[in-house]
Amino acid sequence: WLKPFRLKSDGSYVGACPPFRGLSFQLLVMKTLVQEESIPVPKGIKISIKSKIVEVSGKHGTLKRDFKHLPIELYLANSGHEVRAKMYFAKSKQLSMLRSVCSHINNLFDGVQKKYEYKMRLVYAHFPINATITNGGGTVELRNFLGEKRVRIVNMLPGVKVEKSAGTKDELTITGTDIDLTSRSAALIRQSCLVKDKDIRKFLDGVYVSSHGTLED
Repeated sequence: WLKPFRLKSDGSYVGACPPFRGLSFQLLVMKTLVQEESIPVPKGIKISIKSKIVEVSGKHGTLKRDFKHLPIELYLANSGHEVRAKMYFAKSKQLSMLRSVCSHINNLFDGVQKKYEYKMRLVYAHFPINATITNGGGTVELRNFLGEKRVRIVNMLPGVKVEKSAGTKDELTITGTDIDLTSRSAALIRQSCLVKDKDIRKFLDGVYVSSHGTLED
């Protein structure tokens, strides 16, 4: 009564097997006992880790990031010259958060060392978009978008500054130490000038990110 059958990789089986028909088979997934990622701490940077809260200080200021929501072990090694992230009994998809944490910390290093810069272009076909910087670089006012009378006021997030590019016409430069706050400030400007009730393939007016990266020393 027990006929041969073969399990496939997705947990299903091939071949008739009357006693087990209707039951689902699940393959066991191997867990990794321990996985570790490490990144070096650049020169001229002070870093402290306490209860998975990472604080990084450099010439452009101090940044802090909280990783308490992740089931990892985060600590300094090699006399404070290396950051290590460790994870126990994790599946392959869960292990990806180790590399993510290291990338976040590397972004903190770059931010306090070099600062991040986003360049945005004012794009228009007929009605010129006028940008005015106020509040000491903390606010940008956009006028005449598609000929509208409404003034679009966009406030930068904390620690982010906006200014007009000196060498390029109709270009804004957004700088900051925190990559999240800097990119989100650029997104706020982008989203303030969206074309409504028209074909966006034809009406391409707006403020677009043209390039982004770290500032060269």
